[in-house]
Amino acid sequence: MNLAPYAVQPATSRGRLHPEPAAEGRSPWQRDRDRVIHSAAFRRLQYKTQVFVNHEGDFFRTRLTHSIEVAQIARSIARSLRLDEDLTEALALAHDLGHPPFGHAGEEALNLAMRPFGGFDHNAQSLRVVTLLESRYAGWDGLNLTWETLEGLAKHNGPLRNPPQYIADYNDRQRLDLGLYASAEAQVAAIADDVAYHGHDLDDGLRAQLFRVDDVSHLPVVREALAEARLSGLDVPPPRLRHETIRRVINTMVTDLIAETDRRLAKLDPKDADAIRRAKQRVVAFSPRMEEAHQVIRDFLFARMYRHWRVNRMTTKARRLTEELFRLLHADPSLLPDDWRARAGEGGTQRAATIVGDYVAGMTDRYAMDEHRRLTDIAVSG
Repeated sequence: MNLAPYAVQPATSRGRLHPEPAAEGRSPWQRDRDRVIHSAAFRRLQYKTQVFVNHEGDFFRTRLTHSIEVAQIARSIARSLRLDEDLTEALALAHDLGHPPFGHAGEEALNLAMRPFGGFDHNAQSLRVVTLLESRYAGWDGLNLTWETLEGLAKHNGPLRNPPQYIADYNDRQRLDLGLYASAEAQVAAIADDVAYHGHDLDDGLRAQLFRVDDVSHLPVVREALAEARLSGLDVPPPRLRHETIRRVINTMVTDLIAETDRRLAKLDPKDADAIRRAKQRVVAFSPRMEEAHQVIRDFLFARMYRHWRVNRMTTKARRLTEELFRLLHADPSLLPDDWRARAGEGGTQRAATIVGDYVAGMTDRYAMDEHRRLTDIAVSG
């Protein structure tokens, strides 16, 4: 496929922090994508919470399945817009690498526990994972991804006027133009995340019976999708009705996104990828009507799913467990495994907070629960 002029071009990549020979037959972003997929952090997403903790059901989404679904949606959008699909996919697959166990509950607890030491931000942690914590290569820490992938991870949600500390520190080593927008590919990966969240959280919420089909029938976009799904066949059984509805919701959002982005591109008339970065607003976006619908769906999910009493019970336990893990290990780093203990130094310090934060953030739900038992239950051996 011929890339659009405003797409990021492999020939003009700004390269890697540590120069490497080109790989014959593979673009720089195919290599980045492959490095992400082969990383330990990516594998751990299989057992990290999306909304439901891993043991609550085999059919609910995890961070891994969510990331794969985001990548599929993002690639479809990138192809329609004539963007680089491999860079878009690499960003979509890597965007959640920094999430701690237990989803947003774990992040909130870790951020609160680490507030005296600068807090915790999963976007900054994703950058930290790929530039420091992954240790697969003899010559450097991290995955040595391209500038374009690192830029997209750091600022896919827009320019960073007051970046988290690690992003600011890394920017001193390798300038990521934090005051500008990211590439169109990064913007696609970010908004594909929203599309996947809405479609698939509606699906999981219905499957878990946190709400019923009738409860979502008033929502914009969902209302029309549900009506079309009911007309798609005679007496559509509930599971198929759910699937027919969700796929129509996703298709409607993606179709609107592509149309609005095409309109903005025509108005901006960007000659290269840097014109996208220098734009005054996001180029990849929903129409105002869809943005409004997007907010209504978000508000519904917040009230009826993320704050459902069944979810609240689990998130409350998850917050307490995550906070206690950090507090115990930060106060006494001698409780850490040998390789982590050597790096943590004295308990209660900034250095210990950073290392313990990395340790806890890298845990899966299951490992965090097991580690908490090992630290707090005298009947469980270390």
